[in-house]
Amino acid sequence: MLMLAWSLLAHAADLQIQGLFRDMAILEVDGMQYTLRPGDTTPQGIKLIRADSEKAILEINGRQETYPLGSQISTAYSRPEMAEAVIYRRQDMYFGNGSINSHSVSFIVDTGASAISMNEAQARRLGIDFRVVGDPIRVSTANGLARAYKVNLDRVKVGDIQLNNVTGIVHEGNSPQIILLGMSFLGQLEMQRDGERLVLKKKW
Repeated sequence: MLMLAWSLLAHAADLQIQGLFRDMAILEVDGMQYTLRPGDTTPQGIKLIRADSEKAILEINGRQETYPLGSQISTAYSRPEMAEAVIYRRQDMYFGNGSINSHSVSFIVDTGASAISMNEAQARRLGIDFRVVGDPIRVSTANGLARAYKVNLDRVKVGDIQLNNVTGIVHEGNSPQIILLGMSFLGQLEMQRDGERLVLKKKW
């Protein structure tokens, strides 16, 4: 009975370390390739702790092990439960807290925004050199077309939900005053309104 229970909770995974760099590892898990930085987790629940050009430290089921480049292993992992975040309504809007590229931020949920949107001062605080790494674009505002920059956000986290490589837009000037959590993030989740709460869910 114990073995049967374990088989229902655990799943076999074929894992290969395909590439190692400073603070980055390329893994293949069950035929799917993932590029991870420290703190990132694959959908199967395999987390990268540290990496350099010779080895990666991975956490699987809460246990950390060191693997050299080229390692091929078959392991059992516990499938993560559905990640969730709860955001509460204030003054007819949903305000929340989270992080972008590991920096704490406050935001407003805005399903009318195509992407996570911020002003240039907010981008600088997050370490985003948008004029160097961003693509210049024009966006429509209440005052007409305005100049902005399309950027890539490495990590966006709200509650238990973390998404990698999320599109962001940096607007020149001081608008929006609060970061907008737009559809480049929300569009990948399930959204359920429950009274004063907005529940976001991600299925692994």
